[in-house]
Amino acid sequence: MTISRLIVFIALLLSLSPAHAQTASPVSTPVRPQPPTRDPGSPGFVTAKELSAGVLPSPAQDGNFILAPVHDPAPETLPHPDVPQGTVSEFSLNSAESKFYPGIAREPGTFGKPDPNDPAKLIVTTSHAAPYSRRVTVYVPRQYVPGSTVPFIVGADGPDPVLFTTLDNLIAAHRVPVMIAISISNGGGDAQGSERGLEYDTMSGRYAEFVEHEVLPQVELHFHVRLTHDPNQRATMGGSSGGSCALIMAWYHPELYRRVLTYSGTYVNQQWPSNPQTPHGAWEFHEHLIPGSARKPLRLWLEVGDRDLLNPNVMRDNFHDWVLANEAMARVLATKGYHYQFLFARNAGHTDRAVKQQTLPEALEYLWHDDPK
Repeated sequence: MTISRLIVFIALLLSLSPAHAQTASPVSTPVRPQPPTRDPGSPGFVTAKELSAGVLPSPAQDGNFILAPVHDPAPETLPHPDVPQGTVSEFSLNSAESKFYPGIAREPGTFGKPDPNDPAKLIVTTSHAAPYSRRVTVYVPRQYVPGSTVPFIVGADGPDPVLFTTLDNLIAAHRVPVMIAISISNGGGDAQGSERGLEYDTMSGRYAEFVEHEVLPQVELHFHVRLTHDPNQRATMGGSSGGSCALIMAWYHPELYRRVLTYSGTYVNQQWPSNPQTPHGAWEFHEHLIPGSARKPLRLWLEVGDRDLLNPNVMRDNFHDWVLANEAMARVLATKGYHYQFLFARNAGHTDRAVKQQTLPEALEYLWHDDPK
């Protein structure tokens, strides 16, 4: 037998061997279906102005707008060497020091189960006390005058470098007031049973009170700044659950905050533990709270993507559609006479980075449009 035929014969034997026959095929990982692309002209969606490619609404306009599918970054979101740059510093806060949030966590790889008697409730049995440490990142503009009282914006899920760079450029151009940005990281995890979920999705004033009493005094102490107590000079912002948190802060404490900026706001049923006063979590904003309350002195900027989230969980309670939730927000805000601007972004996912880079300067200008610079 020639050497070449011997090699072929051995290869054939190996292919028939028990060891080879018992080799397991790789197990495919289930892939979550992508959210469908939504049409802003769908029945029930708000009437909105379609914008041409590269065009943004005026910061002087209230109302509903549809962004074209190409999202180029605004020049103001990019560093410019000739523009004065603020300082960005940080400090840490530990759960052991907090009277508001001593810390919880959900066991890794575990999730809640729907209550068989109420699909709007999620039963979580694997959440327990757990310590955390969080960063607070603070932007102080070069134009800040030591000892002066200054406006500020509080952001969730920090740090947020795009916000800091954008403020450099807008402040230098006198398009927004000189302001400090306080970018607070969350306490960890996500959704029900986590520290982040507890902080951002709970329908109460607790997170705003935590910021007021445990974060802002430390900012003033560490960086020798004076933060305003005027609610018209204070803003909140965030994306996803951080966006719902931004509105929750202002809704429950309008004496503290009156300007709100949100990307893909989670105005859905993420609250845990369940609260009988707001059984559908942040879905209650457009379902009951805003329609059933006197208009509050709030100014809001909201965005949602055409491929934003749709029920990516086990509850199937019909309160987990991010697009419908934000559309409903726009509708009730208009009905109640709020000053708001709502952008529906084509070709955009959840908290889409390209959309944020395109729109953040205009959003901040809109937020502060009624304020003398």
